[in-house]
Amino acid sequence: MPNRRVKNNFIFSLTGVNQFCRQGGFNLQGLNNMDGNIFRKRLKRVRKGLSRAKADYLIVTKPANVTYVTGFSGDDSWAIISPASVTLVTDSRYTEQAADESRLCRIIERKDAMAKTIAGLLRSRQGIRVAVEKSTSLADFEDLKRYFPCRPKPVAGLIESVRRIKDNAEIKAVRAAAEIARRAFEQAIKLIRPGLTENELAGLIDFQIRKSGGSNSFDTIVAFGANAARPHHQPTGKKLRRNDAVLIDFGARFNGYCCDLTRCFTVGKTNRLYARVYAAVERARDAALKMVRAGAEIRRVDAAAKEVIKKEGLPVYGHGTGHGLGLEVHELPVVSAKTQGTLQAGDVITIEPAVYITGRLGVRLEDDFLVTADGCIALSRDS
Repeated sequence: MPNRRVKNNFIFSLTGVNQFCRQGGFNLQGLNNMDGNIFRKRLKRVRKGLSRAKADYLIVTKPANVTYVTGFSGDDSWAIISPASVTLVTDSRYTEQAADESRLCRIIERKDAMAKTIAGLLRSRQGIRVAVEKSTSLADFEDLKRYFPCRPKPVAGLIESVRRIKDNAEIKAVRAAAEIARRAFEQAIKLIRPGLTENELAGLIDFQIRKSGGSNSFDTIVAFGANAARPHHQPTGKKLRRNDAVLIDFGARFNGYCCDLTRCFTVGKTNRLYARVYAAVERARDAALKMVRAGAEIRRVDAAAKEVIKKEGLPVYGHGTGHGLGLEVHELPVVSAKTQGTLQAGDVITIEPAVYITGRLGVRLEDDFLVTADGCIALSRDS
């Protein structure tokens, strides 16, 4: 179990991250640098799903899905997938960005409401079957119904199911995000000392992620002492005390893709209960990882980790043992007792068993893994 000491050293260099990205065949640029063939392959799979849904056109409204099929990383934009092309509808704030990031798309600058613009683009096409993502807000769906001559068909999870299996560019991006996060963590904890607040430590980690060329994939969680028993604790002004335990849940976003890591350690002496809990969580993580491979029942992966905690006589955590991640920090598949089905080669998941003892402590260990035919590959390295 790691035991950190205070070091008054605050040196940071981008050299290591840049070298890592070059070795991985990736760069510190946007999604538009991906090979156009990647987007063509994605669209081919989406169109197959659209055909199965008995529709010709798909209106894409979810931001992560728009990014996935167009490369556009801005906001407030929709896409239309047709049998032969992709149209990105945006506004004047993003037209230059869209032209740079979405070179395979037709770019339309809207002058009117989004739903009205989309309906206008498709109104002249007779007899087409139009689908819209079921995640579209009720207000937007009602607007689409009002402007369309026919009712668009809601479809659920069409792009999400395609996004689940990651291509090589996505895997490299998650790995690079994890490397950025790991290096940021290593720099930030050099400043840990009694008196530092949870908010301050979270800010140091966020700063280092930004300095390295990434951004946060979610709000950083820093919890001292008993606060770590709250799985989604929000950092406060609580000050670190000597011999406190620390939980940090953090992640970087690189090229649009997220990582998700949790690290736990003590500053000073480690008491017996904490050491026992930490060791149990490590064994639970290892038990889950032994189960991870293509074809493994997801519920059994979850059960393997929780059985270790149960046998140790410790409280069994209520959340899942992991989740998919990619353009969003929570994607398919969900690794929990409620999930039907199996893992697939190309899934990128977290494994994050934990023990929470209210009023005393919390330990959660989390890393990111690529599921393969015969096991898994770690995309993040322990610090």
